[in-house]
Amino acid sequence: MATYIAFEGGEGSGKSTQAQVLADRLGAVLTREPGATALGAKLRALLLDPGEAPVSPRAETLLMAADRAQHMHEVVEPALTAGRHVVSDRSVFSSLAYQGGGRQLGVDAVWRVNDWALDGRWPDVVVFLDIDPADASGRLERALDRLEQEGDAFHQRVWAAYRELATETRRWVTVPAAGSIESVAAAVWAAVEPRLT
Repeated sequence: MATYIAFEGGEGSGKSTQAQVLADRLGAVLTREPGATALGAKLRALLLDPGEAPVSPRAETLLMAADRAQHMHEVVEPALTAGRHVVSDRSVFSSLAYQGGGRQLGVDAVWRVNDWALDGRWPDVVVFLDIDPADASGRLERALDRLEQEGDAFHQRVWAAYRELATETRRWVTVPAAGSIESVAAAVWAAVEPRLT
């Protein structure tokens, strides 16, 4: 049986890099949220491009959920059905942290919207790359998107939400993200390998 693995964490935590490393190791389908489908690419631009019109927190939540529903339908479920592991750079839990925590809409409200969008199909394993936003911000060496440009208080709320979510250890594994790419990848593998189905 294939496993749906999501990488989560704040900006600059190394999600994209570590998702790529693990997907390569597993021969998995590598994907991301938002933006992995044609519809998702358009939604990603609306959500993250600083040049686009402002998006209200509730609209942001609903657009993220729309991207997620299409992503599940078009990418994740077909891969899992075909027996392939899926490794995603972000997942539904990003919305719980960013819109629920960062935007202060409440984790429970954001959970309900997304559970409907996903028809109850959530990641099997969530790798939380844990690093203080103040330490991770120096890793961003490109133009920042709309969410990355939010202030320190926003990113601290996101981090706090992630740390609370990660106390659920049936699905979540926490990996300190401050080390080298190689050391973090080794810790990720040690945590994930026993959970593969």
